[in-house]
Amino acid sequence: MLRALFISLSESRSLRSLAERSSIGQRISGRFVAGTQVEDALRVTRRLNEAGLSVSIDNLGENASSVEEVQQSARLYEQLLSEISAGGLNANVSLKLTHMGLDVDPKLAYSQVSALVDRAASVQPKNFVRVDMEGSAYTQRTLDIVHELHSVPQNRGCVGAVIQSYMRRSEDDVTKLLTHGIRIRLCKGAYKEPAEIAFQAKSEVDSNYLRLMKTLLKSGVYHGLATHDEKIIREAKTFATGEGIPKDTFEFQMLYGIRRDLQHSLVHEGWRVRVYVPFGTEWYPYMMRRLAERPANVRFVMRNLLRN
Repeated sequence: MLRALFISLSESRSLRSLAERSSIGQRISGRFVAGTQVEDALRVTRRLNEAGLSVSIDNLGENASSVEEVQQSARLYEQLLSEISAGGLNANVSLKLTHMGLDVDPKLAYSQVSALVDRAASVQPKNFVRVDMEGSAYTQRTLDIVHELHSVPQNRGCVGAVIQSYMRRSEDDVTKLLTHGIRIRLCKGAYKEPAEIAFQAKSEVDSNYLRLMKTLLKSGVYHGLATHDEKIIREAKTFATGEGIPKDTFEFQMLYGIRRDLQHSLVHEGWRVRVYVPFGTEWYPYMMRRLAERPANVRFVMRNLLRN
């Protein structure tokens, strides 16, 4: 029930407008968002790198409605890729296709992302663009674009997809992506989807995650396991150790501001960890989905609201 409430709140335009303008909202978002500017994201990235953590930077935003908005977002990502390369940072970038214009013009979105992937492939050392997954209305189009981008020879290994374990179709999608050696970030999923296309029970979502996780770890392709679920993390560590899968052939991925203790513990044990670092002014939908995913985040917000 709580999850459904926060997912519903994430879609409220009026609450979003109010929250993103309020000082309280901005203060609370600081736990989960690096800041509003590229420089904020880079500052946080440097600090995390110093602690042995890799980073994926995301300029928050979705469902861009104009060409100008799309072009501005693309320029920010170009700047990020340049700054990461120039600064020798251990970081890549994540983006949403709707933020790159998928709703405005699919050809525009493809051209913008293609240019960014080309940029990532041309720097030394090569970088990587993660194409995030959104709601089910975009699933097939997103995967089609990732496949097309990855089919360009120089892009191979420089672009990857996200698979959500709560989607019933995910096993088939994983099989198709692995056929082409495409890197995958596996997560549980944070959108409200109907039962006919998505598992509703946590036990089913977790079971599918573990099944897909084992497939990914045995594939020989470098993947990311995005989860804060300690039970799943223990299962992954046990499986990798038992199968003789080296620690440097995959990574755990976690969100900025969530389970920092667990992030550092995994690094101390020798596992690779990448922290997803979002920045930008459009933080409200992102934060609401984080509250939907993890009740402990709600307690954090309430403590901040009760402060003087």
